[in-house]
Amino acid sequence: MIGFWQLFLVLVIVFIVFGAGKLPSVMADIGKSLRSLRQNLAGETLENKEKAEK
Repeated sequence: MIGFWQLFLVLVIVFIVFGAGKLPSVMADIGKSLRSLRQNLAGETLENKEKAEK
C-alpha cells in the first residue's frame, strides 16, 4: 500500500512538472481515470460472476 510520504513525494513531483496552473485539471483527469478504471473492474467482476453462475 502507498504510504503518506510516497503519496506526498508523488504530489510534489507532479506539482513541479505541471506547475500550479495546470494542477487542478491534472488532478481532475486522474480522478476521472481512476473512476473509469474502478467502474470497468467492477463491470468485469460482475460479468465473471454471471458467467460462473451459468
